[in-house]
Amino acid sequence: MTADDSTPGTARVLPGYRPDDAFMAVELDPPPAEYVWHDEHAEQQEQRYGPGAGYRQWLAVDAGDGAVWFGDTDWRAPAEDLAGRLPGPPRQVLGDGAVPAPGIVVQLLDHLTHDEVRGCSWRFFTAEELHELALRILPGVQRLVNSIHRVGPDGELEWSAEAATAWDDIAQAATHTFDPSGRLVSPGLRTTPTPAWRVEVGAFLAMNPDLCDPSWAVATDAELDAYADYRPDTGYGGVPGRMCRAGDRRIEDGFTFYGHRAALYSYRAQACGDRTPTDARVWLEMTQAGRGTWEAAKPLGATLADVSDCVLAALAEGFQNAAHEEGLVLTGLDAYLRRLRAEERSAVDLQLVREADEVERLENMLKDFRAARNRTVTRILAWSDGRSDAEIARLASMPDDHVSGWRARLTDEETIAAPGS
Repeated sequence: MTADDSTPGTARVLPGYRPDDAFMAVELDPPPAEYVWHDEHAEQQEQRYGPGAGYRQWLAVDAGDGAVWFGDTDWRAPAEDLAGRLPGPPRQVLGDGAVPAPGIVVQLLDHLTHDEVRGCSWRFFTAEELHELALRILPGVQRLVNSIHRVGPDGELEWSAEAATAWDDIAQAATHTFDPSGRLVSPGLRTTPTPAWRVEVGAFLAMNPDLCDPSWAVATDAELDAYADYRPDTGYGGVPGRMCRAGDRRIEDGFTFYGHRAALYSYRAQACGDRTPTDARVWLEMTQAGRGTWEAAKPLGATLADVSDCVLAALAEGFQNAAHEEGLVLTGLDAYLRRLRAEERSAVDLQLVREADEVERLENMLKDFRAARNRTVTRILAWSDGRSDAEIARLASMPDDHVSGWRARLTDEETIAAPGS
């Protein structure tokens, strides 16, 4: 990702959604008035609203580049399918963390009003009115795209405290009311200061440096992401929650934290200085400099499985120094080397299991051959054909005295058996 790719865009209404374009991209299809009604006396919930009452119009904002457009939903489709008919998730269903790719956030517009004289009534907006609303919120959209966090090499979006506040202002500007005559009353866009209860995680780290984990400086993206994704059953989650749990601290209630991943990536970037964080596995396995460093550092006459923790630490230091000369900092290096050693040792364990199985198989086979040989020796001895014990022992590849002892036992057994025959 280049610097140009991560530069915030300019808030604008997309072509095709403007009067100059004759609203060529807009196909609003509101339900007929007779399909939109409310019967508060109906016994069944599904009978209280007409089939067109679920129709919704929306504004969509690309939180990454500032594009704004609008549209509506099919009033004939089931209400439970609303999410699948929108270009992105509504803000109210998103948390305060990542904004799912491609970064589109939707503001659903209200159409229902109620007063004592007219009861419930619906008013749907024209393309011109939606365009006016889109123009009115553009300064808030610009504030949003300027302040939202862009994290990692792909510039993934993450809510910031200011971006969340900017969206609240956008939502307020899109909350229309109607005067008694039914005329549309549009609120102006306000620019609300970020409230104190919305706290950036980066500011929390700066205020609590003793709770920061030095290992973040050489952690991989995946490790930082996992740390930021801490979700306890109770209390605060994310980076502040995990930090305070490790440090046996407690955060006062009432705060919402923003920019968990962004804060960790920033911490690592500051620790690395002018060097680029680079995954150790990628550098050692996929770059010429890394492969050369690995080959030169291999323990002579031993595999990684045979090295001690001290040797492993020395290898890590050597790799890190070599990477520094390339203007890099290797992330996840210790864990990578330990994982490689564990894999090699696991392979040795499997080798031992295979060898033990083979020994057991051969020992069982040898036991069977010995039993067969013993039966054959017994058979030949029973012949009493005049051959000496040494001759039979040579055939059986066994000591002479074993055959002699065997002959003596057979003779004794025959002697014992003779009187009763």
